[in-house]
Amino acid sequence: MMQNDRMKELVELLNRASRAYYAEDREIMSNYEYDALYDELVRLEEETGTVLANSPTLRVGYEAVDELPKERHERPMLSLDKTKDIEQLKSFAGQNKTLLSWKMDGLTIVLTYREGALEKAVTRGNGVIGEVVTNNARTFVNLPLRIPFKGELVLRGEAIITYSDFERINEEIEDAEARYKNPRNLCSGSVRQLSNAVTAARNVRFYAFSLVRAEGVDFANSREAQFQWLAAQGFQVVEYRVVTASNMEETVAWFADQVTRNDFPSDGLVALYDDIAYGESLGTTAKFPRNAYAFKWADEKRTTHLLEIEWSPSRTGLLNPVAIFEPVELEGTTVSRASVHNISIMRALDLGIGDEIEVYKANMIIPQIADNLTRSGLVPVPERCPVCGGEARIHRTGDVETLYCENPACPAKAMKSYTLFVSRDALNIDGMSEATLEKFMAHGLIHSYGDLFRLDAHRDAIVALEGFGEKSYEKLWSGIQKARQTTVSRLIYALGIPNIGVATAKLIAKACGEDMDRVRHAAKEELSGIDGIGEVIADAYVRWWQKEENGRMVDDLLAYLTFNREYEEGGEERLKGKTFVITGSLEHFANRGELKALIEKQGGKVTGSVSAKTDYLINNDVNSGSSKNKKARELGIPILSEEAFLQLAGEQPEEA
Repeated sequence: MMQNDRMKELVELLNRASRAYYAEDREIMSNYEYDALYDELVRLEEETGTVLANSPTLRVGYEAVDELPKERHERPMLSLDKTKDIEQLKSFAGQNKTLLSWKMDGLTIVLTYREGALEKAVTRGNGVIGEVVTNNARTFVNLPLRIPFKGELVLRGEAIITYSDFERINEEIEDAEARYKNPRNLCSGSVRQLSNAVTAARNVRFYAFSLVRAEGVDFANSREAQFQWLAAQGFQVVEYRVVTASNMEETVAWFADQVTRNDFPSDGLVALYDDIAYGESLGTTAKFPRNAYAFKWADEKRTTHLLEIEWSPSRTGLLNPVAIFEPVELEGTTVSRASVHNISIMRALDLGIGDEIEVYKANMIIPQIADNLTRSGLVPVPERCPVCGGEARIHRTGDVETLYCENPACPAKAMKSYTLFVSRDALNIDGMSEATLEKFMAHGLIHSYGDLFRLDAHRDAIVALEGFGEKSYEKLWSGIQKARQTTVSRLIYALGIPNIGVATAKLIAKACGEDMDRVRHAAKEELSGIDGIGEVIADAYVRWWQKEENGRMVDDLLAYLTFNREYEEGGEERLKGKTFVITGSLEHFANRGELKALIEKQGGKVTGSVSAKTDYLINNDVNSGSSKNKKARELGIPILSEEAFLQLAGEQPEEA
């Protein structure tokens, strides 16, 4: 009876986690915990011979959401049976030629082509019914919209967003709490948009991993031949290696070494029999095909001791517990901290200072606590906010408990403002990450912007903090000293004045002659007369400066800052009125921001995408087949190398 009760508990818990993961793009438990609970349920089902009607072991995925049209798949898309045991993977392959490839972590898509053109794209959904996302798929950056093959083609693949694009997109979101947690969630939301303009901006990529049907084509009974044929049609095919049991271990080791260097997310490997007829003759179970197997990385675990729980503040007042432990080597790097996520998880682990804990990296990337071997349960939940000393109170949402600071004036709630202040386009304080800001706030070292320039008073306390030391402090203090020399436009942007972005800050600084006295006393009429600034922005700007506390805060800052000029009076604006798009790698500039600054200095404008309003595309690979180059050619927009641009800007004489 107790086994049946435990099975009901597991089914409810796993289904709730699955619903959150697949339908709501959020996580309520780690992959490690989900896999462990899932394996426990499978074991209980085998022992009792009972499988509950709503057991996740019978499901393929969660129900698709209702925002997009739904369509039934021609063939059900089953999950793959999985293992973390390489011996089991070797047993599966035997002496059969097997293709071992990445198990990419994104959103599975089924594509249909007819007469050489993309006709339909449908998400995996629940494996039987998916969502139609054809218009969105047309914006995938590497997906061929037309192919040489004119018959009917049906294939499957994974839509993914690379780590570099994921980081770029998150960097553009000022609100740290609104940023995406991982590339899979971002990809899922991007592909399932109602507007494909949003999808297009996300740089979604498609990697083919299975050919369902190609009308009239003979593949000589080989999956590898199918992969090669798809590549010849213009598809990017998932990277694979040919294996049997004899070279399985060395090949898996190669993938394991490569995964930490990849720019795309992967949560394991897939083994697929090359022999099509043999694989299909094996049939399927209720949930799994027998011609393929998934291999999930065996998590490398290390035992260590918990040193402290640091309560990490956020702008909403949420205080998240972060475990600080004795440093250990995991997957080739040293780790010493892991988020515990919330009070419920902390209590479930029965954490206590000094406890012996097991830690691992989820998908070989994110440090997590796997288990607590001591379970003393002695970590207290603070009653006061570590930042402001205000009341800290537990909030309950469903069965999840979280801790919040109740003080509306808590400096931690200004986290978004501080993160903006130190960001690259603002004061650009090197080494002052959001995590460092949170740490300093948690220890009461920062209460105002000016405190950032007075951190030398807390040198000893900072050096003693986990993750710091003499060298780290010196590097940070050097970055702070360097940031003291800035520009008026950077300070205007850094102050976080409503509706004042980087470009608007530059307009105001230039119009005011880069004079801080004129900047802070600019009249509404003067501002609204600047091209690009309307009455609403001008009014909000003036009202911000009328608040006494803002004036005092700026006075405090000005005691530490000196300003470099950005604009020479009467300087030539050779690029005035011209709009540029920058893509590809640069040779003459340290980064795109530096090139953008030059364009803006000469009166030009930089945007992120090519359109009819674009005057020039800057790309050193002038002849590449990139999507931006193609778009520029279609619209008749000149594509300039850096050298050609510098000639246009008058920054470099033309060669004779």
